Amino acid sequence: MMIDKIGGINPLENLQHVDRVAGSKEIKSDFDSIAVSNEAKEVAQDMFLQEVAEETPDVRSDLVASIKEKIKDPNYLNNAVVASIAERIMVSYGL
Repeated sequence: MMIDKIGGINPLENLQHVDRVAGSKEIKSDFDSIAVSNEAKEVAQDMFLQEVAEETPDVRSDLVASIKEKIKDPNYLNNAVVASIAERIMVSYGL
């Protein structure tokens, strides 16, 4: 005995008569929206700044090289330049 149909129903018949869903005619015009809290924005900004700080080198070799060249020039180091540098150092330490 050969069984080719179960209960007289063709299993492929259900797949062949599937009603198609209408395209864009039934799309509703209501849009989803999200709201991001200020705290989440601050955390995202902090994470971004932390990534930038980790990627930035501690020593700017191009700036160090240009300062070394300036120091080699004997006319560069005079009393006005030394006083200006000393003042900047004092200000940076809050003195």
